[in-house]
Amino acid sequence: MVLLNSSQKPEKKLTSILKKKSGRDSSGKISVRHQGKRQKRYYRKIDFLRDKRDIEAKVLRIEYDPNRNAFIALIEYKDGERRYILHPSKLAIGGMVISSDKAEISVGNALPLDSIPVGVEVHNIELYPGQGGIMVRGAGTFASVVAKDGHYVHLKLSSGELRKFLKNCWATIGRVGNIEHKEQIIGKAGRNRLKGIRPTVRGTAQNPRSHPHGGGEGRSGEGMHAKTPWGKPARGNRTRSKKKWSNSLILKRRKK
Repeated sequence: MVLLNSSQKPEKKLTSILKKKSGRDSSGKISVRHQGKRQKRYYRKIDFLRDKRDIEAKVLRIEYDPNRNAFIALIEYKDGERRYILHPSKLAIGGMVISSDKAEISVGNALPLDSIPVGVEVHNIELYPGQGGIMVRGAGTFASVVAKDGHYVHLKLSSGELRKFLKNCWATIGRVGNIEHKEQIIGKAGRNRLKGIRPTVRGTAQNPRSHPHGGGEGRSGEGMHAKTPWGKPARGNRTRSKKKWSNSLILKRRKK
């Protein structure tokens, strides 16, 4: 069980007010459905890059972040600088982490993929060297190092996909914490409204002009193929572009 520090406010220098545009584009029209007003939030600046190398940092506290399902950890380097990182599972308050080419294989340390042994779990993985981690950042997720082949390292993602990454991309050891997030029960509609999520109306409850499932006597929409409000298949069809640049890096697709 993770001990969260809920009484203390987040680090002021590492926060900023997060603007909410309610799913609307620059013209003011809704471009993302089911989003509305929410409670005021502060964005926590997370260090996905882990570019402060060869300096140890101590975990001061573990905090809740309203902008993601994973917890975050406040770390302080020996020179006094503080940063937020994603909290890996089993990283306790008072623990030490470091970002280095020659760091130990322990939870919270950041290393190049080429320096990580086969079978180790990692998260916060870069796609390009120096870009900062953009993959495997959700609560409870991890990727496993499967093999090393020339300039690439093969990782198996939580979805089951087997993918190649450049060996000089960096990653963090361990899996993302807050594994119990998927078992959380919302409890009432009001909690979703505070999170900025508006209600979703079933297609069968709408009229024929608004949705392909609409109309008919009673609940007559049962048995038809699932479709979006624009008539496109909603399940089973591959939506990934066949011309996407990274298709050559995928060795095995995830399950349908």
